[in-house]
Amino acid sequence: MKNTFGSAVSLTIFGESHGPAVGAVLDGLAAGLPVDADFLARQMDRRRARGDGLSTARTEPDEVEFLSGVLDGHTTGTPVTMLLRNTNTRSGDYAKTAALLRPGHADYTAFAKYEGFQDARGGGHFSGRITAAAVAAGALCELTLRGLGVRVYTHIAACAGVQDAPLSSAAGLVLPEPEPGHFALLDPAREAPMQAAIRAAGAEGDSVGGILETVITGVPAGVGEPWFDSVESELAHLLFAMPAVKGIEFGAGFALADWRGSRANDAFRMRGGQIVTATNHNGGVNGGIANGMPIVFRTAVKPTPSIYRTQDTVDYTARADAELKIKGRHDPCIVPRAAVVQNSLAAFGILDLLSVRYGTLAQKHGLPRPEAE
Repeated sequence: MKNTFGSAVSLTIFGESHGPAVGAVLDGLAAGLPVDADFLARQMDRRRARGDGLSTARTEPDEVEFLSGVLDGHTTGTPVTMLLRNTNTRSGDYAKTAALLRPGHADYTAFAKYEGFQDARGGGHFSGRITAAAVAAGALCELTLRGLGVRVYTHIAACAGVQDAPLSSAAGLVLPEPEPGHFALLDPAREAPMQAAIRAAGAEGDSVGGILETVITGVPAGVGEPWFDSVESELAHLLFAMPAVKGIEFGAGFALADWRGSRANDAFRMRGGQIVTATNHNGGVNGGIANGMPIVFRTAVKPTPSIYRTQDTVDYTARADAELKIKGRHDPCIVPRAAVVQNSLAAFGILDLLSVRYGTLAQKHGLPRPEAE
């Protein structure tokens, strides 16, 4: 029963969807790091539902309370405990169908693991509500990374069959900050057709998924601990912890399986006195270790399992086949809100890897950078 992850920096997630609160404990941050309340609020707002037909009607203020580890706008060096109170729960929506296993959800597996003692209301500890705590913790990690010249950026590469502009078209990797209330896209013109496709699925009582793409710049070559704490291992571990993620690929990913080595290899070149690669098919990682190029990966996010169509299931109390038609408040698509969750978990993972490599004090005093010759 493991809810803690990390080596030099560790993250513990706690809470249930319809409990009093959800929260996180972030340990391993250096003392004296600035905590930007405005940035934290913006990140929480990116995950927040708006009840606009594109996401759940369950809206929460998601105001982060610091119980420890932060004083006068700076970290103290002790564990940072963050709390987000649940203020808009409706457990009654689930009471009549409590014994019916929701297809695609963790209802059955949670029952099998916790022997019926799990808090099943609204999905309990397996609800997407828990990701609010991950965003709060990840925002602090991202703030620290920005101070070190490391940038983490996630956009919706595809949603409901609608593609965003490819990452390569972002000239010089100048990535736009997502606007409040808007999708994280390289091409804002793609938002309207994405929204239309999401609304169409929701109108039919159905749901859609998509692909999230993240690029991380500024990570020095040499970061990563093979075998089991490699850059890819740590990020994949974290991203598969995110609800609804069913696949991940780095760089060209699965396309590499169809290429020859002469195409897949990234040739090394000298640029401005630095060693770089002419292409980035391997996504900034060789042998599990960062090579100094942008780290690029994509995740596949499945359609939201909570749909309003009648589905076949099992009544686990009666031990009999049954039909389920759910009630409650659910997202027809979680991809737009999940972008900041992926960003946050990636920021935490990279900060942990950097802190393993360079030590906790490097969070405050900077990373060693090779000098151009």
